[in-house]
Amino acid sequence: MNIALLAELSGGALIGTLIGVIIGALLVGGIAGFFITRAIVKKQLKDNPPITEAQIRAMYMSMGRKPSEGDIKKTMNAMKNAKKK
Repeated sequence: MNIALLAELSGGALIGTLIGVIIGALLVGGIAGFFITRAIVKKQLKDNPPITEAQIRAMYMSMGRKPSEGDIKKTMNAMKNAKKK
C-alpha cells in the first residue's frame, strides 16, 4: 500500500490495517524462526552428536577395562550433569 491510500482510510480502517499487518508479520516471523531454529539444531546435532552408552563402553574398552553397567551409568550421569552446568 502506498502512503496516499493509507491517508484516505478512516480511523477504524487504519487501525484494522495496522493490526492486520502486525499479526501477519508475527506469523511470518514465527514460521521463519521455527524453520531457522530447526535447521540450526539439526546442524548442531550433526556436528556434536550426543554420547551414547556404546561409545562409553568403547572408551572403557580402549583403556583396557571391561566396564560394568554401574560404570557406564555413572559416566552417563556425569556427562548429563556436566551438560547442565
